[in-house]
Amino acid sequence: MKKTCVTLVAAMAALPLFAEIKMGAPFTDGAVLQRGMKVPVWGKSAKSGGTVKVEFAGQAKTGVVDKDGAWKVELDPMEASKESRTMKVSSTGGESVEVNDVLVGEVWFASGQSNMECPIWGWGTRYRDMKGGLMTTMTRLPCVRYVKSPHKWSATPVEVSAKWCKFTPEDLQLFYRGAMGGRGTELSAVAFYYARELYLALDVPIGILDASWGGTNIDAWTPRSGYDGCDKSIRATAEYPVKKDWKSEDKKGPITAAQQQPTVLYNGMVAPFAPMAMRGFIWYQGCHNAGESRLYCAKLHALYEGWRREFANPDLKLYLVQLAPFSNNWLGICMAQTKFCAEEKNAALAVTADVGNFFDVHPNNKEIVAKRLVVHALKRDYGFAIPQDDSPVVKSVSFADGKATVEFANVKNWYVYAPDRTREPAFELAGADGAWQPAKVVNYRQGKGKDGKEGDTDYIDGPTIVLASEQVAAPVRVRYMGKAKTAGTLYNEASLPLGPFEAK
Repeated sequence: MKKTCVTLVAAMAALPLFAEIKMGAPFTDGAVLQRGMKVPVWGKSAKSGGTVKVEFAGQAKTGVVDKDGAWKVELDPMEASKESRTMKVSSTGGESVEVNDVLVGEVWFASGQSNMECPIWGWGTRYRDMKGGLMTTMTRLPCVRYVKSPHKWSATPVEVSAKWCKFTPEDLQLFYRGAMGGRGTELSAVAFYYARELYLALDVPIGILDASWGGTNIDAWTPRSGYDGCDKSIRATAEYPVKKDWKSEDKKGPITAAQQQPTVLYNGMVAPFAPMAMRGFIWYQGCHNAGESRLYCAKLHALYEGWRREFANPDLKLYLVQLAPFSNNWLGICMAQTKFCAEEKNAALAVTADVGNFFDVHPNNKEIVAKRLVVHALKRDYGFAIPQDDSPVVKSVSFADGKATVEFANVKNWYVYAPDRTREPAFELAGADGAWQPAKVVNYRQGKGKDGKEGDTDYIDGPTIVLASEQVAAPVRVRYMGKAKTAGTLYNEASLPLGPFEAK
């Protein structure tokens, strides 16, 4: 019978009954370990006391088994390697385990709600990447590997054992043949493109772990430790009681209140991998918290602090995706995402103001989303000489003579691109009455058309945009993409779009 790759399974199912050594979640055949960092390796022993020795890549590290049977060692930092090697683990009691086909490279975690979960290829005609069938058929990158975490919530951290799959047609389309349990087991499209682009740029093994679930809120993914030090309004979220009488899994039905409780998805889908050595997280979430945008920035800080503590990585990176345009108005949540990235030096934002779908909350062009995340990693983590990886953000605003002058950071010169060839970005101005009115850019670069007449071009020289509105004589506020069903059409010289904002 042909061996196939399966998703996360019950802990240690592949080990002999009553085996003394049980490996932690990430350490199964095909694993990718993080290069350039100390690598924790951990597990459980049936017997307390004694020692466990881990041998890998010329290293031999010994750890003591505590009274609860837990043990952990740290491998010294390693260079990237595509060589398939074996990790040998043995105990003083004579038991041993081998983890085969282990590579060393770059490891990332992908998490969030439905736009992160949206698969590279799957059962839904709309809920999948626009060219995922082609990509999964063409992609043959066996040094790029993934783990798909099934939907699972828990009131306390659980133990699982992961199965690593490869970026090959045989593994990427296993779900389609029913070998991975069907719907809900497909790899995230954003995670797919992120890992693929990193591999093409770095030429080292890439491991991506996908723990995502549609319709979930940020609190469910936040470790309890993340709330330490938060203000009372945020700590109150963590104190919401976790009931234990709901079913632990919900693979087909609607998301219930169980999945929205604080920490339960962290416990069930992320905690089994902590404190795995890795570079960082990519995060795509926010729709479910849109109604509490005033708290969302603080909740992002709690999420990040919790992950950083639980993975024992003070330099953990968090690159997040801003919500794309839809029939709803995401202005508040988008501004909270922008604010968090301005406050946290290890965070960065991928703006998607130009890739939304007014009729579908799941836009299906996930490749550009992933590439805007990857450019952050290439510049900030891997030393690529990239002049600009950030989208423009507001630096200052002033009002005089019936105009608004907005100066931006992260831009040298602007250009406008709209599918309908218009030059009317979604700016609005408001006066003292608070009524928002459409505004026009008044400082376009001038040029001559084919008819020889001078007029506006698609370019704005410099980082400053000047706005005016016939309906607002004395503006005091300015906003961009403040209405539902408005798309971004302004870009900096690196082709990165301006995101929604409001300022005064």
